[in-house]
Amino acid sequence: MFPRMILAAVLLAVGCVGPDLDRQGSRKTKSCCRLGSQSPARSEVVKTAASLLGAHTVQVGTRRIAYDCAGVTRAIFLANGIDLYQQTSARPEANGVRLIFDHVRRHGTLHTGPTVHPGDLVFFDNTWDYNRDGLINDPLTHVGVVETVEQDGTVVFISRVADAVERYRMNLAFPHLHRAPDGRVLNDYMRRKRNGDGDHMRYLTGELFAAFGTRIGS
Repeated sequence: MFPRMILAAVLLAVGCVGPDLDRQGSRKTKSCCRLGSQSPARSEVVKTAASLLGAHTVQVGTRRIAYDCAGVTRAIFLANGIDLYQQTSARPEANGVRLIFDHVRRHGTLHTGPTVHPGDLVFFDNTWDYNRDGLINDPLTHVGVVETVEQDGTVVFISRVADAVERYRMNLAFPHLHRAPDGRVLNDYMRRKRNGDGDHMRYLTGELFAAFGTRIGS
């Protein structure tokens, strides 16, 4: 087991990326999502992720971890004995989201639900223009850790977004809807709106969802 994380405060601009990755396409499913089984190992991952809420840097022991979504996700699993950057087939120079996706493909299960476990990973496409070509062609640009699934199927996940580590929500049954009629948030905004965005641009978590990844079994 790795030492407990030490948190400090520093403000960094948004930016979480992973290079392009050829993979089988994943589709949104309206049957998603329902909460899967809990286990001690999964509970520890969720507990570690929740302990980082509001953090502006992450550190495991004396090891400073990159403060982006992939680095925070890696740190959560490092604190629980798993390095998501190791034993992948991705290029050595690949950035974090791709390394994590490939690690899970080799050592876990990639899926689109309907059952989602606490401690699962959740991947997103096109959360920003990674290659700066103005096109919607940037797969695997964000990753987070699932905390729970609410009764209405809304997935609650923890990730480094904007200025800190925060809870975000995603409901794949209503991917284009930010709030329910009663005001509950179903899908948070994951991509920033920019001048010049076309009508085809998507911004919500449910619209940008790529896949879930189960790394820790029951």
